[in-house]
Amino acid sequence: MKIAYISTYPPRECGIATFNHNLVRAIGFDKTTVSEDSYVVALNDTEHIDSYEYPEEVKYQIRQENQKDYIRAADYINTSLVDVCIMEHEFGIYGGENGVYILPLIARLQKPLVTILHTILKDPTYMQLTIIREIAKHSARIVVMSHRAVSFLTSIYGIPFSKIQLIEHGVPDLEALADNPVKTSLPFKDKKVLFTFGLISRNKGLETVIEALPKIVAKNPDVMYVVLGTTHPGVIRNSGEEYRDSLKRLARKLNVEDNLTFINKFVSEKQLFDYLTACDMYITPYLNEAQITSGTLSYAIGAGAAVISTPYWHAQELLEDNRGCLFDFKDADGLAKIVNELFEDNEKLNILKANAYEYGLHLRWPTTGKVFIDVLEEAISKSLIKKERPNKQIIDADAMPSFNLAHIQRLTDDTGIVQHAKYGIPNLKEGYCLDDNSRALIMAILAYQQNKSKVALELLPVYLSYIQYMQNEDGSFRNFLSFTREYLDEVGSEDSFGRTIWALGYLINNAPNNSYREFARELFGKSVPHFKKLNHLRGIGNTMIGLSSYLKAHPGDEHISEQFEQLVIPLKEAYRRNRDDEWHWFEEKMTYDNAILPLALLCHYEKTKDHESLKIALESMEFLSEKTLINGYLNPVGNDGWLFKEGEDMALYDQQAIETMAMVLLYFKAYEITQDLNYIKQMHLCYQWFLGENSLRLPLFDHETKGCGDGLQPHGVNRNQGAESTLAYWISHLIVLNAMEYEYIQSSDFSAVQKQVLN
Repeated sequence: MKIAYISTYPPRECGIATFNHNLVRAIGFDKTTVSEDSYVVALNDTEHIDSYEYPEEVKYQIRQENQKDYIRAADYINTSLVDVCIMEHEFGIYGGENGVYILPLIARLQKPLVTILHTILKDPTYMQLTIIREIAKHSARIVVMSHRAVSFLTSIYGIPFSKIQLIEHGVPDLEALADNPVKTSLPFKDKKVLFTFGLISRNKGLETVIEALPKIVAKNPDVMYVVLGTTHPGVIRNSGEEYRDSLKRLARKLNVEDNLTFINKFVSEKQLFDYLTACDMYITPYLNEAQITSGTLSYAIGAGAAVISTPYWHAQELLEDNRGCLFDFKDADGLAKIVNELFEDNEKLNILKANAYEYGLHLRWPTTGKVFIDVLEEAISKSLIKKERPNKQIIDADAMPSFNLAHIQRLTDDTGIVQHAKYGIPNLKEGYCLDDNSRALIMAILAYQQNKSKVALELLPVYLSYIQYMQNEDGSFRNFLSFTREYLDEVGSEDSFGRTIWALGYLINNAPNNSYREFARELFGKSVPHFKKLNHLRGIGNTMIGLSSYLKAHPGDEHISEQFEQLVIPLKEAYRRNRDDEWHWFEEKMTYDNAILPLALLCHYEKTKDHESLKIALESMEFLSEKTLINGYLNPVGNDGWLFKEGEDMALYDQQAIETMAMVLLYFKAYEITQDLNYIKQMHLCYQWFLGENSLRLPLFDHETKGCGDGLQPHGVNRNQGAESTLAYWISHLIVLNAMEYEYIQSSDFSAVQKQVLN
């Protein structure tokens, strides 16, 4: 595997240059996999090609503000024997507004690209947002270094979770020297040392540490604050050493100039490690939270330093679990208090160091390099798939069956829709159930919205009246009714309750007239006291989906909003309780109607913009996809054994239609939120399960009866065509038709203005 690296590179003094140099070495260590002919395309911050004496691995140079260099670099890479590219991205290292010059390069690349994002802004400008989205579009993988970065990319930038890879910042593979020369050197000798390193600029907040020194020195007169590093080149060009000089003046003013030392040089990685292992505490006093990745912080953890930091994003994440201490931004008193307490409690200080060292072991570059190699190999493998033609529609309407409710009509009488069928004939002995009539209500609304179906409009009141007939006086619902209209239970399942709330909420928001809306709201209102009694996740999930629809119609209903917020709590808690590195799910097993759980959280995010809901939804959706969307088609979790966290392989059969319907709904909702057409592709792939794109290559949809088989079994299709499976098909069919309209608008050549008008 031959790799081209696009980045700044030493001897340029730049944190990203150092990172990329370490990455080149870490990946290149595997000489059986990685070619020694891999090379670097280096970014220069001057107009002179010979500004830096680069090592031999740098084969091409780009002058930062020279647009033509980027095009030439793309041509150079494309004509070389490179298999894959890695690009380090930071807005400031590329030319043009916010580094926009990089886009023509990556658009012309004919090699798979893996991009490492070093900065991800919470409040990007339009240009910054556009650049990151374009980079993501042209990248096989986007690598980030923190969980918050993943959340930002999915929620703010609309980048699909499936494209993002979390790989934490690598650290040197070094051990502390028994005889560390730094400890006996000035200014470390016989001192309690506080330490900060890195390129110096005002946003580093070094004045906060100096302002804390008087209180620290009062209790620890032998303290020395050592700042290692040169001033940032950009700062030097604009204002020289003004900031460093201001810090010295502040120290004199506070009478702590003897407790402050600047070491104004750029040291090697080995020397830096010696400094980190020689200090007592390492401090990053940055001034605001907007730092998604800090290489200096990662290095400190990797060296096993006791870290004290302000709570910027990366520090919050990296220092959790007692790996360090946090103090508020610009809070000199808070910093002094922590430092003095740690000097008084040597055991606590050593615990911090031990925890940091232990965590840092898995960040070391050899381990990180292996992860990157896996990502690169995956990118190369995926690049072998031919690119689709521009503007090619994902959904081919001509390949879909014509809309026809003949079998739905066959199953429906004046009471409701019958549960089961023998082949295509209603099985009246089995009677009716609330679940199916609620699904049928949703289907009827969708059909009327999609094509003004008169048949659907005629069926709608039948299903709604069944729901009313099954509601108890206390607002709960029965589920089963015999063909002779005799109740068969007192209270139905939580699943049937949730599906009914879903249907009622959907009708309230999409009713064809006020009569239906008012009727549905009356039934809905009576059921509200039972929301807090729900215990089962799928009942909760279905109910949440219904509430999200209701709140679209009544956004000011604070009581239902409060109920909505209460219902999400057990769903999140279940996920946190059961999730681990290998299992991203809400329970210890995947059973039925699985996609409803992440779908409920997507609905919660859509209403509340709760980023934790989005993160869990996308992560669990990706996990579900990894388990079921394999080999180019959908394999839902089989009813005949499920999939257990600690068990054997997933049960392949009996595959149920409601699983597929839930997946279609899930991906469509993911698309609505992210506008990522990849979710339309996944949605369409799931829908095609009904038409024969499944493990047996057998269609479940019956073109003759217009019904759908009840499941996929080891030896074929269950030919019974009951209400559940048939409704699952037609709901999926209508959702796909709806998605096709969105896809056409997004992927056509319409102008941005036209798209806005249509939306």
